[in-house]
Amino acid sequence: MPNPATAEAPPAPAATRTRPRALLAMHGDLAARLISPEVMARLVELADLDPELVVDDFTSPAGAAALAEAEIIVSSWGCPPLTAEVLAAAPRLKAVLHAAGSVKHHVTDACWDRGLGITSAAWANALPVAEFTVAAVLFANKQVLRLAADYRGRRAPHDWQAAYAAVGNYRRTVGLVGASRIGRRVLELLAPYDFDLLLHDPYVTADQATALGAELVELDELCARSDVLSVHAPELPETRHLLDARRIALMPDGATLINTSRGSLIDQDALTAELVAGRIDAVLDVTVPETLPVDSPLYDLPNVLLTPHVAGSLGGELHRMAAAAADELARYVQGLPFAHPVTREEIARTA
Repeated sequence: MPNPATAEAPPAPAATRTRPRALLAMHGDLAARLISPEVMARLVELADLDPELVVDDFTSPAGAAALAEAEIIVSSWGCPPLTAEVLAAAPRLKAVLHAAGSVKHHVTDACWDRGLGITSAAWANALPVAEFTVAAVLFANKQVLRLAADYRGRRAPHDWQAAYAAVGNYRRTVGLVGASRIGRRVLELLAPYDFDLLLHDPYVTADQATALGAELVELDELCARSDVLSVHAPELPETRHLLDARRIALMPDGATLINTSRGSLIDQDALTAELVAGRIDAVLDVTVPETLPVDSPLYDLPNVLLTPHVAGSLGGELHRMAAAAADELARYVQGLPFAHPVTREEIARTA
């Protein structure tokens, strides 16, 4: 991530206005859930912004009129792509403050060519994903899924210590695929536990991994050694089926695979076969497709925890991303560099 101290400052707001004109661009029903009343009041204080106008179509009369005057777009999920045609209709636009994670869905090459300042709250969205992952790791090593199903089936006294003598979180090996924002936060949160931490990331050196508290290993070795394997790599052409049938087969019996990244990184058919056989466990927040067919066996397997892509910001956690965008707006108004800029160079290898 670029150093905020050296990142270029966004263009200063026009001298003829005390507040830059700003526009909310996202799903129409999202703003009320994303932006708390306190943060909305701060946005309105910092910028000339209509809190009642939320644009998800730049070609609508209201959207086109607001776009023509906007110096700043505060975007989130559902913002239309900022194509060359859209930017031609936005002559005053200088910055896009994204109150969500990835900007790939709406920031195009035309934005970089125009020299727009781009910032993202990806760091804020990474925090709940990392927390979800840590909870999953701790439950996985305790084999909570299998134990709960066993208890539900028996409903009678049993020697649980004898039956689960090999489980627990002491001296277990946890492997992370990807030192992304999320991956790094997971390593930070796992540091106080008695884990051996492994990391695979082609952009990280052994010394950098050590500084993160992990041992850098090749992916095959990570698969073979990890009691819990958690995926935190971006969705790119080269990461499709990064965990294929061969690598999934390398995982030890009873290991757990956690995926909070994207479903395409795993060969889902191969994983499903292993899960149906009961050889390994899984915590899957993402799948292909995002909503599985109603007859998918993953819904009912006792060794699978399946959630509908909610590891990221959910409920009140959304407010953190809006607050992050407001912080960046405050920096813009003061002529300061963004704290969390997005650059053209880094976007090619990030989510």
